[in-house]
Amino acid sequence: MAVSVTLPALGESVTEGTVTRWLKAEGESVEADEPLLEVSTDKVDTEIPSPAAGVLSSIKVAEDETVEIGAELAVIDDGTGGAEAAPAPAAEQAAAPQQPAPAAAPAPAPAQAPAQAEAAPAPAPAAPQEPAPAQAAGGAQGTDVTLPELGESVTEGTVTRWLKQVGEQVEADEPLLEISTDKVDTEIPSPASGTLLEIVVQEDETAEVGAKLAVIGSGAAAPAAPAAPAPAPAAPAPAPEAAAPAPAPAPAAAPAAPPPAPAQPAPPAQPAPPAPAAAPAPAAPAPAAAAPAPAAAAPAPAPAAEGAYVTPLVRKLAAESGVDLATVKGSGVGGRIRKQDVVAAAEQAARAAASAPAAATAAPSAGRPAAPVLEASPLRGQTVKMPRIRKLIGDNMMRALHEQAQLSTVVEVDVTRIMRMRARAKDAFAQREGVKLSPMPFFVKAAVQALKAHPVVNARINEDEGTISYFDTENVGIAVDTEKGLMTPVIKGAGDLNIAGIARKTAELADKVRNNKITPDEVSGATFTISNTGSRGALFDTIIVPPNQVAILGLGATVKRPTVVDHPELGETIAVRHMTYLTLSYDHRLVDGADAARYLGTVKGLLEAGEFESEIGL
Repeated sequence: MAVSVTLPALGESVTEGTVTRWLKAEGESVEADEPLLEVSTDKVDTEIPSPAAGVLSSIKVAEDETVEIGAELAVIDDGTGGAEAAPAPAAEQAAAPQQPAPAAAPAPAPAQAPAQAEAAPAPAPAAPQEPAPAQAAGGAQGTDVTLPELGESVTEGTVTRWLKQVGEQVEADEPLLEISTDKVDTEIPSPASGTLLEIVVQEDETAEVGAKLAVIGSGAAAPAAPAAPAPAPAAPAPAPEAAAPAPAPAPAAAPAAPPPAPAQPAPPAQPAPPAPAAAPAPAAPAPAAAAPAPAAAAPAPAPAAEGAYVTPLVRKLAAESGVDLATVKGSGVGGRIRKQDVVAAAEQAARAAASAPAAATAAPSAGRPAAPVLEASPLRGQTVKMPRIRKLIGDNMMRALHEQAQLSTVVEVDVTRIMRMRARAKDAFAQREGVKLSPMPFFVKAAVQALKAHPVVNARINEDEGTISYFDTENVGIAVDTEKGLMTPVIKGAGDLNIAGIARKTAELADKVRNNKITPDEVSGATFTISNTGSRGALFDTIIVPPNQVAILGLGATVKRPTVVDHPELGETIAVRHMTYLTLSYDHRLVDGADAARYLGTVKGLLEAGEFESEIGL
């Protein structure tokens, strides 16, 4: 039966989404809830999971196409037999049901379709497969993959990349394509396992939410049925999967076998896609989609840092093996990193570690830090298409600069007390709360407490109405650096959380962002933003205030340096202290320099007092 994959609601204000990448190609198998494609909206990039297991029979929205919420993205054939039976097969099905048992044998096949006698041996094993009935059911459309809802205000999405090609196998929930919207880039998973039979929406095409993107069937591919574009693609599907398991499925297929026989008009085309059919093994690992064209992709592997899609399975394997994906060159289509690439990288690292202990111990003896090992980036000399998320970030930043009168104020803060407090509590805190205690929650806590006393910094200018909204809640955006670009998930109601609550929420959101699990609602609604540019060693930064906000706080690197302190007994003395810079960029249309200085002064006072013992268990 054909299952439609639609663009789901992705947030209160999201009305459309853009398909940025298909993680499955037409003809590939997909499991239920497996990532099928990535969709981008103006708020977040996210993956769309498959609503059912089967074969991606048709892609309705190509990569880079934008569609509205509810639009059909693709079609998945779940292999249960379809209600959309074609007229011809319908008549045959009346008699076919009586042949379930014989269907498994080669003899019945030729009996039902004499013209296919020569192809009977191949279809015979396929007949037992459950997906076959879907083809026989007449829809031959398989399972539709549609553009799901990606947020309340997201109405369309653009297909940016298909991760599977027609004829390839796909598992349910396996990433099938990438979608980009004006709010987020995300993957759309296959709604069913099977073969990607048809891609309806090509890359860079835009489709509305609910639009049909592709079709997944239970066979190899659909090029063999020119006369019946929809039915033909699905019909051959069973053959690839049935090639080996034919004997076992026979009994299970008994009830469903009848339909397959009539629906086998395309068995002669079966030989056409031997490559995908011969690669059932890769169907287990999601990245196996690269099988159809490994030779073409191998010469130009690309590092993960360039944005090549990495499946959760490969990420997990890399994390367990201690492999940095940014250093791995993918051998899959388009430079995608496969399981084999991670395994090879891990083995190579192990060999290098075994042969380099002497060199490693010799380095410290020199008494100076080793120079970083640099490798020329493969991006040098290339002209590439600007990623949609990069364009969205750029558009938002330019809009903010053009609409606001921005400037920055900086203060220096002594955070020695906090750093010492954290050092004493971090082990017990991690054991008790399940997350690490970094300095970040202390800064967030101080910032939101100060916002309550200085609402002018936690406000919004409503230009159309000529009014100012002073918020009574602190929804803090936390800028997170990702491979695809800057994302800003939002801690809603941060002013009501303690240090532990802020630490847990920050870790949760950062993990979602880096693993493409963030939703549009989780990256929207910020009333104030914090950017930790010091995490990369920057002393301070003149950050840009995001649109619809009037201020953003930048955290500089915390460094030890000699500072004059006023000791109660020794008077003024020089001591080594933990020092950092805080930068507040603000919109001068609403916030004056004195307002900014007062706000920063309050944050500075809270941090230097460091009265957080009760919140961290001290």
